Amino acid sequence: MTVSSALPLVDLRSDTVTRPTPAMLEAMFAAPVGDDVYDEDPTVRRLEEMAAARFGLEAGLFCPSGTMTNQIAIKAHTEPLSEVICEQTSHIYLWEVGGIAFHSGASVALLPGHRGRVTAAQVEAAIRPENVHYPTTSLISLENTHNRGGGTCYSLDDLRAISDVATRHGIARHLDGARIFNALVATGQRSEDYGQLFDSISVCLSKGMGTPVGSVLLGSAAFIKKCKRIRKVMGGGWRQAGYLAAAGIYALENNVARLADDHRRAARLAAVLQDQPYVAEVLAPETNLVIFRLHESQPAAEFLAALERQGIRASSFGPQWIRFVTHLDVDDAMLARVEAALGALGS
Repeated sequence: MTVSSALPLVDLRSDTVTRPTPAMLEAMFAAPVGDDVYDEDPTVRRLEEMAAARFGLEAGLFCPSGTMTNQIAIKAHTEPLSEVICEQTSHIYLWEVGGIAFHSGASVALLPGHRGRVTAAQVEAAIRPENVHYPTTSLISLENTHNRGGGTCYSLDDLRAISDVATRHGIARHLDGARIFNALVATGQRSEDYGQLFDSISVCLSKGMGTPVGSVLLGSAAFIKKCKRIRKVMGGGWRQAGYLAAAGIYALENNVARLADDHRRAARLAAVLQDQPYVAEVLAPETNLVIFRLHESQPAAEFLAALERQGIRASSFGPQWIRFVTHLDVDDAMLARVEAALGALGS
């Protein structure tokens, strides 16, 4: 049976599918703007300053995407014949089109983490000794929350331990914070502490924060000045971007605390999935991502098609693995529909 077309689509593929709320749109339309390439957009400046201050860093650079902010940072921290240490399922390695090689000519040292998280001991063991045969370790990059790990969060103690290793060896530290606000809400950590732990932070605003587009790269004033030139050569200079930056300002002021609702709904979905006979494994959600594995008797393509007929979309996340992502466009009524559909598939 196909769900009535009158019912709204429940899109659990990603938190990138969110659309601006009426209040966010109002803020966007009212934004004072100028030409950002000439440093004349006051709304862009305000967003960059707000984001940097929130994380205890000096400056920010507003960019179209998190991939761009990550790749700009990597380019700024490295040079050809150097190496980036990251977890083997990191977004910067798996899902940024080989950008580290393309943009920076750098090598990558991949560490096997536990649901995306690595330890200080692993990082220290991966640092290259000085040897003509080896690339030079230039950067340690972490991801928090970790997408492939199922929205997992680092503890502040673990981040400090890794940061200490980097400092001791004179290696730069970058954070892919695509869902950093989810991590902050889930753990109760202070965003200001992150500026002491990382030389650069990529903060995405177009996922759970609900903006239509945009990420901010944060760092020292000197670092951001260097990154602005790299952004330009990547084609990332833009004009009256304040209309988009206004959405980011609105999100920072209004959409952080509400992420707890997404986490609550993800936990509800995980509990329902645990009881279904066609589900072999559910990774316990820490934030808004629910990743689960289907039994071989339940082909993933058929499962996704059955949900689609009920007006529910989800993502394949590998053979027999499925990902649900909760976000501000999925309310409790929609969640109840998903729960009912999952139960019906198991009956």
